[in-house]
Amino acid sequence: MKKILITFCCVSAAFLYSQKHEFLKMPKFTIEDLKKSKSAIDEKAPAEILYRSVHYRIDDTSGDLLKNISYRIKVYDKDKVEDWMNLEISLYDNNSGSKEALRSMKAVVYNLENDKIAETKVDKSSKFKSKENKYITVNKFAFPNIKNGSVIEYKYEVSSPFVYQVPMAYIELDIPSEYTEYVFESPVEMSYHIDLTGSLFPKHRKVEEAQLYGRTSKTYRFAYEDLKAFKTEKFVKNGDNYRTKIRAELHSTYFNNNLKIYTATWEDIRKKLWDDEDFGNQYRKDRVVKELLSAEILNEKDEMKRANLIHNFVKSNYTWNENNGYYAENGLKDLIKTKTGNSGDINLMLLSMLRGAGLKAYPILISTVKNGIVNVSFPNVGNFNYLVVCAEIKGKSHLFDATSRQSSEGILPSRAWNSTGLLLKDDKAEVISLNNIKMSYNYLTTKAKINENGSVSGMYEDRDVGLFAMNAKENYDENQEKYKKQYKENFSVDFTDIKSNVLENGDFESKMAFTSENMIDNVGKKKIFNPLLFLHSSKNDFDQAEERKYIIDFVSPVSKIKTVEIEIPEGYEIGDLPKSRKIVTEDKEISYSYVVEKTDKKVKVTSQYKIESADYPKEYYPAFKQIWKVISDSESQVMSLIKTH
Repeated sequence: MKKILITFCCVSAAFLYSQKHEFLKMPKFTIEDLKKSKSAIDEKAPAEILYRSVHYRIDDTSGDLLKNISYRIKVYDKDKVEDWMNLEISLYDNNSGSKEALRSMKAVVYNLENDKIAETKVDKSSKFKSKENKYITVNKFAFPNIKNGSVIEYKYEVSSPFVYQVPMAYIELDIPSEYTEYVFESPVEMSYHIDLTGSLFPKHRKVEEAQLYGRTSKTYRFAYEDLKAFKTEKFVKNGDNYRTKIRAELHSTYFNNNLKIYTATWEDIRKKLWDDEDFGNQYRKDRVVKELLSAEILNEKDEMKRANLIHNFVKSNYTWNENNGYYAENGLKDLIKTKTGNSGDINLMLLSMLRGAGLKAYPILISTVKNGIVNVSFPNVGNFNYLVVCAEIKGKSHLFDATSRQSSEGILPSRAWNSTGLLLKDDKAEVISLNNIKMSYNYLTTKAKINENGSVSGMYEDRDVGLFAMNAKENYDENQEKYKKQYKENFSVDFTDIKSNVLENGDFESKMAFTSENMIDNVGKKKIFNPLLFLHSSKNDFDQAEERKYIIDFVSPVSKIKTVEIEIPEGYEIGDLPKSRKIVTEDKEISYSYVVEKTDKKVKVTSQYKIESADYPKEYYPAFKQIWKVISDSESQVMSLIKTH
């Protein structure tokens, strides 16, 4: 990925820009915008941005960060752009006297009626406020009268006292854009880092000191034209990591001959958090959790068993409220009373109990997958939004997360595996790599018989191990009926008596009976069918025609094993059988086997692929493509039974 790092002290004449181009000037709306029938950038686009301006500036009078956002959006297929038919503005309140405010908002929907422009203004009374958590309130506005051909236009301004880190602006969005600009301005006494990442370069750019708003200011201006919609790829955890984006972060201020440096080191962050009432003080003072440490825990001599006992206690007795955070939202005392807390509350409780039981344990700050990858070039606690725990036992590090009741040592929720973490020991801070090395298994087992009437019936078992078990259990708990329904939808087979449960070893298993009347073709005296029955797959998941751009990510090492055992009915013998096949890469990282075994009365087919690592560089894509072609071809093979009498 290409990356440009610019600081205010590096203003260069090399930043040339077109004299004809003007920033911060939305073109006049015309009837021609309404008459457009398709995007010139992508004819199939359901919508496109005609104009977009992201304008951040530090107000010299109030000292606030002013966020001015402007959009003009053309709708071609309203049924495919639901996300663009509402406006959501998030406002942050730190509950310590500082909060953001929506200063203004104007929105209008244009339509073409009788060859004239018809305008519908958004009624402010339609605003709906939603409290996402104790810090975030979302103001929601619904755009009225949206039709195919409509143009949506809106502008709003938010004032924010939080000038340290300016919000990240994504340049590439999910629809194409004729014009997108990013503008950041601040008084000359304030110095910001500008972090621009991604593969696209602006067509117009302007970086200079200028007279703005009655004083000397520093300005960064970047504009892009004819941007295609961003397209992610399969097996990518978060495509946002690869979008072109811009972020500004306060480096220093120089007022009244006083220089103040804001850029911190990781060690500065550790020291600050160590003494923070909602962080370090929560786990350093174990008196809060002392009574929770049972005799069974304290008397356990084996440190690994002791850690597991504590982990099991926390995840079994306290419930994650699905709010992310590394700070304690309400504190351990409140957690003990209410039994519910955010990820900070839950895992700081785990951390405090581990330390209270005499174990070496430390917090690891992470950014969840959805929150994006941490930029380690800019030490900033704002990059993180989650917390897991590291216990050092016999010289080895063991990871724990008690937010999921299916988690265990080394098996964290998928949201937590995001490449990088900040380990905060008592005496130092260290950026570490978080690599998921524990294999996740999926065992699909079918035992079937062919009936006299040509139908197939039997038992089917789906067993998940490791991270797969955690994901399956969470989906099951969220909606049991929907979880059961997926089997019928995925396989088009009549499943009955579906039972799902967690096994003693933590695996998640679903068992069910099945019948089907459309798996066998009768051709004369022959019965022809696929021996994998409903488990065969002819789809190649690695079918990307274009060159791979991004890392191939599976979240964990993966092994999937399909086993089908079929009883041969009386009066039949085996005719043709599929061929067994095996393929493996030279480095043994990816392997596949298709094995056919037979006896006089049974046929058994086992199809298994194994991926030894959680992620691979893009150069591995051809190898995956080749092996998945072998899988598709192998699993498409059929066999036959011949009637003997």
